[in-house]
Amino acid sequence: MTDTAVPTPQALLAQLTLEEKAALLDGSDFWHTEPVERLGIPALMVTDGPHGLRKQTEGGDHLGLDASVPATCFPPAAGLASSWDVDLLRRVGEALGRETRAEGVSVLLGPGVNMKRSPLCGRNFEYFSEDPLLAGDLAAAVVQGIQSQGVGTSLKHFAANNQETQRMTVSADVDERTLREIYLTAFERVVRTAQPWTVMCSYNRINGVYASQDPWLLTTVLREEWGFEGLVVSDWGAVDVREDGVRAGLDLEMPSSSGAGTRRVLDAVAAGTLSVDDVDRCALRVLELVGKSRPALAEPGSFDAAAHHALAREAAIQSAVLLKNDGNALPLAATGGPVAVVGEFARTPRYQGAGSSQVNPTRLDDALGALRERFAGAREVTFAAGFVPEDEEVQPGLVAEAVAHAAAAEVVVLFLGLPAAYESEGYDREHTNLPPAQLDLLDRVVAANPNTVVVLANGSVVNLEPWWDAVPAVLEGWLGGQAGGLAVADLLSGAANPSGRLAETIPLHYRDNPTVGNFPGEHGHVRYGEGLLIGYRWYDARSLPVAAAFGHGLSYTTFDYSGLELVAGDTGLDVHVTVRNSGAVAGSEVVQVYVADTESTVFRPEQELKGFARVTLEPGESREVVVTLDQRAFAFWHDVARRWVVEGGEFGIRVGSSSRDIRLARTVELPGDEVGLPLAVDSEAEQWLAHPVVGGRVRDALRGTPWMEMLFDPRNGQMMRAIPLQRLTRFPGFPLPEEDLAQLVTDANA
Repeated sequence: MTDTAVPTPQALLAQLTLEEKAALLDGSDFWHTEPVERLGIPALMVTDGPHGLRKQTEGGDHLGLDASVPATCFPPAAGLASSWDVDLLRRVGEALGRETRAEGVSVLLGPGVNMKRSPLCGRNFEYFSEDPLLAGDLAAAVVQGIQSQGVGTSLKHFAANNQETQRMTVSADVDERTLREIYLTAFERVVRTAQPWTVMCSYNRINGVYASQDPWLLTTVLREEWGFEGLVVSDWGAVDVREDGVRAGLDLEMPSSSGAGTRRVLDAVAAGTLSVDDVDRCALRVLELVGKSRPALAEPGSFDAAAHHALAREAAIQSAVLLKNDGNALPLAATGGPVAVVGEFARTPRYQGAGSSQVNPTRLDDALGALRERFAGAREVTFAAGFVPEDEEVQPGLVAEAVAHAAAAEVVVLFLGLPAAYESEGYDREHTNLPPAQLDLLDRVVAANPNTVVVLANGSVVNLEPWWDAVPAVLEGWLGGQAGGLAVADLLSGAANPSGRLAETIPLHYRDNPTVGNFPGEHGHVRYGEGLLIGYRWYDARSLPVAAAFGHGLSYTTFDYSGLELVAGDTGLDVHVTVRNSGAVAGSEVVQVYVADTESTVFRPEQELKGFARVTLEPGESREVVVTLDQRAFAFWHDVARRWVVEGGEFGIRVGSSSRDIRLARTVELPGDEVGLPLAVDSEAEQWLAHPVVGGRVRDALRGTPWMEMLFDPRNGQMMRAIPLQRLTRFPGFPLPEEDLAQLVTDANA
């Protein structure tokens, strides 16, 4: 059958039996949808991402135990997010799309945009940020890149999936305003700007309702409010009651339920508890996904593995964050005395996370080999392992060898980090410390040679406080992907200039983070008691010192800011600022724009990131950067009006290099939205008296009575106006009868 002869999804739907429609809503195995051979409907393959293709060659287990085909392993999201580089992530997405298409896979399962609520979440390496705007914009770029190649993505895990403990059943108990402003915003930005082909619902419950069968989440919010046009797929094994999921908007169950889901759907239709229209709606979305996938399946194409490796190297370079560089300890001089490389991670890199996202790399570079090549003939590079990555115990022989190397060297580069067992899908971390054996090694190496540079390999933040003051420089390399070793050598030697900026705060102590006492929950519930105050919002609200602020990152050059101007434009407020490279080498700066609502009727964070731009400048070069803030940048979710609202008044616009390095600031006056709040008989007297429609009628009824004086008495009036008007009508002598309130409510809300 040629492409031109393929019937439309609607035409195919009309030819399907009810049994075939129900079967389409279930997978055929771990990674494939159900085919209908008599109508030429193929089985589509979906497979894990999100930082590289993980296509298992035989069978499948979803847990990463079976072998997978070679694919480029890019840095996971924890690293990529630190680039703050939308263009880079779009290009990484394009590469992922080419590899996905070449392997005949129709949907790459990613990216993940869940918020980093706690530093202990075991899957933080797979998520972008603690900030929804940054996570949303970067993930949208990945989606656009992948889908530009004719294959789909699966935006995950929708929603409020912020821990691994009891992830299959836990109820995330969170108020709607916090959901809207923090935990749904990244998903919303991706859906509205990039239209992923699929969205993957999460395992957990939200306020007691499983995400897989929540009509408010999957239909009201996702489709009706945001305009999502694609298919909703379950996370693997996330389905609870299949017919409830179909009714709510869960189109595809994965992996195969071995027919159990199909039987439940057919039984529910037969019993009259599920309509054929519900089944048709979901089946049509499966058919539409098949239709989108046909061109790539017909012409899969190929990819350039060497070019993708070079892109992985670029991505790892841009992802690394120079946290500290006292006395310009970095970059290392091109010539000089011996460089002692210490730490097994230099030779055996920790380059990706554990669990379902593990990629079989096309090649793997290590930092030790790259450094030896970089300094060949100029500086001697020695090596000592120092520790065994998965061993908690100190190895005296390895430590002694490392100390000897350190004492004989001019400078030590100490590679530390988290073993794979410390962070993985399926369980949360127990603490934020480096392993005891590595901390012991650090103490002994620094004692032998204080000129020690630390390079970290980890997918989530670690505690820096015990040893921060003991070393002059710290380079956060994250999990650098398959080319991370080359990238680290480029950065240490000065062949590349660090430009990464933290996408999450590094607290001074774990006990300072906002989820203490509310993570990972108790008895099947986790209470999001910190509300809006996630990440830097919490540390700012409490004026807490941090080890490294959100947005922080050093460079081998310096940048000056000037000329902040605010200009009202057609699409919002344009923030203009001039950035100048005032140092001696080329470098990239990330301009960050934060908004503060200086006076509000509701609680709002001290400041929130609302825009950013990355700019690369030669020494002495200046450039004007423009960041546009739309209306949403100034809005909050109004729980009563049930919509986004901008309150008129003064807003602070703060521009800087991190959340705690604000270089320039100005204020702007903005008009507000009119908000007509619904009135009820039990609304407070204050709301009745202020109402634009019926407030005058209430005042007329009170005028000339002692009640008017009491309600506006300077001392006690505020207390009186806080009483529901319905209750006041029952007080002796109150001039407005209770029976009149119903008509007033009708008039007010008409």
